Amino acid sequence: MSTPAATPYWGPDFNALAAFDPDIAGVVLDELDRLRNGLQLIASENFTSPAVLAALGSTLSNKYAEGYPGRRYYGGCEVVDRAEEIGIARGKELFGADHVNLQPHSGASANLAAYGAFLKPGDTLLGMALPHGGHLTHGTKVSFSGKWFNAVQYGVRPDTEHIDYDQVRDLAREHRPKLIVCGGSAIPRLIDFAAFREIADEVGAILMVDAAHFIGLVAGKAIPSPVPYADVVTFTTHKVLRGPRGGAIVCKAEHAKAIDKAAFPMMQGGPLMHAVAAKAVNLKECLQPEYQAYARQVIANAQALTEGLAAEGLRPVAGGTDTHLALLDLRDTGVTGADAEKRCDAAGIVLNKNAIPFDPQQASIASGIRVGSPAVTTQGMVETDMKSIASLIGTAIRDADGSRTAEVAVGVRELVGAHPAYPEPKRAG
Repeated sequence: MSTPAATPYWGPDFNALAAFDPDIAGVVLDELDRLRNGLQLIASENFTSPAVLAALGSTLSNKYAEGYPGRRYYGGCEVVDRAEEIGIARGKELFGADHVNLQPHSGASANLAAYGAFLKPGDTLLGMALPHGGHLTHGTKVSFSGKWFNAVQYGVRPDTEHIDYDQVRDLAREHRPKLIVCGGSAIPRLIDFAAFREIADEVGAILMVDAAHFIGLVAGKAIPSPVPYADVVTFTTHKVLRGPRGGAIVCKAEHAKAIDKAAFPMMQGGPLMHAVAAKAVNLKECLQPEYQAYARQVIANAQALTEGLAAEGLRPVAGGTDTHLALLDLRDTGVTGADAEKRCDAAGIVLNKNAIPFDPQQASIASGIRVGSPAVTTQGMVETDMKSIASLIGTAIRDADGSRTAEVAVGVRELVGAHPAYPEPKRAG
């Protein structure tokens, strides 16, 4: 393979960008500075590897490849076919799946394709309510899922804040949904996939698992897999999985044709082949033993952070976490989620306000915050660092007048200085 060194356009070249468009180059550098100088605790964010970024910035971005390997609607796809085939094979190996589709542009696109494979407008789906930890695409009225389908919503038990499986069963029996979806964006505890499978079988429903948030923990063999139980599993390739922004679907062999037709041509046109290649790189990373150690550390860190925040007076929803994220009830502190987010952000701690189950506040204010450990774990932080982070968060949240912002910021800089994001490569000699 030749390397055309005479031109800067064959692959990623920041110097070429800086020379041509210093405005956007400045944005890129500023974002790198932001990542390096703050604590990134958004549960749905992570740091992709340089190898993944290299694939994203490659010439594969140029190729139109509507269709699937060996069945494209354009010529000249023999090279990009290889990237998709490699990624599919790695996905099957990693998840023990019959079929893999790497073409969805996002998690929402993957969900849309799954619904398109099994539902018609007006059909009933049963999903988790967004205020209880679900996702917009699980039947929320502002989403296509709530506009196009008859969406019935389940939630958590008031006493335990765990998924109310009795309610799921009762609603399934009453409404006879064609599809049941489990998973969400703020569920700190493990999901009982076997219970959902039993309910789906009882009412003759398709079981779809939206594993966007926790699929990386599945890939790292740190939590049980939904793949043996579900008809179809959708997920994002960022978050804990630590790949490029995008979506993917795995399913049983019997549903492969329907899923592929729903992804293309029903819901999308040409796939983003640079993103597909980057997903393939990421899946290879996830097959390494080091990734399994990472996934276990993500959970250990999330649990240590949750325990530390509880000691700071923030109540863990559902009593704690089994995964990469925690949801904290701030009502005992007298601080709203919106104010907590602002106070933390001012000191370089990036997290998000989040509704808690049965929240008396509107979603834009919220009574809680959501924190996640994927990014700081990628940086190499461990349980002792999580205790320090919890203390910094507690101080920031209680700091109504901002008098301690500088003090918290110093603590943040010490942590990220010891564990930098995208550290500069060491120079030989």
